[in-house]
This record gives sequence, structure tokens and C-alpha cells, in this order.
Amino acid sequence: MTAPADAILLRLKTGGPASTAELAAHLGVTRQAVRLQTDKLAAQGLLAGEQARGGVGRPGAVWNLTAAGHARFPDAHAQVTVELLEAVREEFGPAGLDRLIRRREDASRNLYMAALAADADLEARLDRLTRLRAAEGYMAEWSSAGDGTYVLVENHCPICAAATACQGFCRSELTLFREALAPATVDRIDHILQGARRCAYLVTPP
Repeated sequence: MTAPADAILLRLKTGGPASTAELAAHLGVTRQAVRLQTDKLAAQGLLAGEQARGGVGRPGAVWNLTAAGHARFPDAHAQVTVELLEAVREEFGPAGLDRLIRRREDASRNLYMAALAADADLEARLDRLTRLRAAEGYMAEWSSAGDGTYVLVENHCPICAAATACQGFCRSELTLFREALAPATVDRIDHILQGARRCAYLVTPP
């Protein structure tokens, strides 16, 4: 994979669907250069393009990642993880799997709470939590929604296979965010496992 191709994949992963013109502007190259890359990526099954007419001229393609394109981003030891989860479920039952998830949750809670302890301001805590999640591979970022609320976005899930096999991981994640950012409220508004391209959380100050 070339650097321009990787840049296109990363832009679509973190920013969602984009036209050829938008990709060209983002990369600082010509549309023709982008088309050379998108044609190759589409031929490899990593991109899908839909034609969208902008009003004048020929229709332009709006590009998005396919499932194979999303899979180019790391899912930490996906198959082994799923097999281990199934083995735990078979050996110890659902209660044993719940204990495993709670232990992971406790470890993350200790890490996050220690890191956020010095920050009283919500924005500072949200920023630090986002940096922690980004370091863990979630491609996390946050922004102000303009109405006093914030949105925490995770553009990638490095444990997606595990979360698909056991959604207790997703419930645990939401619990951790609510505890880390309390007394603000946290609600999940986008969910990868429900077909969204990312997971997103609305953070509302008290």
C-alpha cells in the first residue's frame, strides 16, 4: 500500500464518505491523482463509490470504506480473542465471562480515574480521556457541539471482533465514560455494531 492510498483510507476512516474533489483538497493533489488511487483501492475491494451529481459537469464519485477497507485498520488479535471468549463462555458460563469483562473494566477505571484526578474542568477531563482512548487505538477525538454539549468520537474499534462476540464490552465502555466524566451525562448516539461508521457519545454538562 502506498502513502497516498493509506492517506485516503485514513481520511475516509476518520472523516466518513468524501468525494474525489474533497479527497484531492485534503491531500493537496489533483483529482486525477486521487482517481488513480481510488480506482486501485476500489479494484482491491477496499472502497465503494456512489455517483453523486453536483449540479454541473459529470457525476463525481463519493467514496466510502467497504468492510474490507475497515478491516485494514487493526483489530487486536481478532480471531484469537473471539476464540478465547467462546472458550471462557463454554468453560465458565455467562457469569464467568461477565467477571472477565468486569476485571477489564476495573483495570481501565483505575487507569482513567488516576489520569483524570487532577482535572476538575469537564473539557480538561474529556480531553485527557480522549487522549487515553486514542493511545489505546480508538482514533478518538472530541468536539464542542456548539450548544454547550460535547461529542466524543471513536473512529475505530480495536476490539471490534471481541465486542461483536460479546456486547458486554460496549456496555462496560459506556459505564466507564459515565463514571469518568460524572456528573456530566454521557449517551451513546452512534454505534459501530449497529451499522454506524464510528461510535459517538454525547456529553452533556450537569
